[in-house]
Amino acid sequence: MTSVGPVFNEVIHAPQRLRICAMLSGAHKVEFRLLQDQLELSKSALSKHLTLLVDAGYVSQDRALQNSRNRLWLSLTSEGASAYAAHVQALQQIVATHTT
Repeated sequence: MTSVGPVFNEVIHAPQRLRICAMLSGAHKVEFRLLQDQLELSKSALSKHLTLLVDAGYVSQDRALQNSRNRLWLSLTSEGASAYAAHVQALQQIVATHTT
């Protein structure tokens, strides 16, 4: 009988998407530009990662006009928050199992 280890969420597991989820988990909403600056990603790279998270139902997007400028606000959905928490738990299980 084989042992099944922690289950990763392949959508979240990519380093930049994991960082995006971590930032969004700590806030109600985060503006696209702040994410871009904090993660030091190009606009196109961040957009690509966000598209995968939005398509999975993990991130929602809200566009708003603020100071005569269109802004894109991002937040984790409840499904995204659950998936992120489960993924972090899987990582913690690995660390706990292999720590001496």
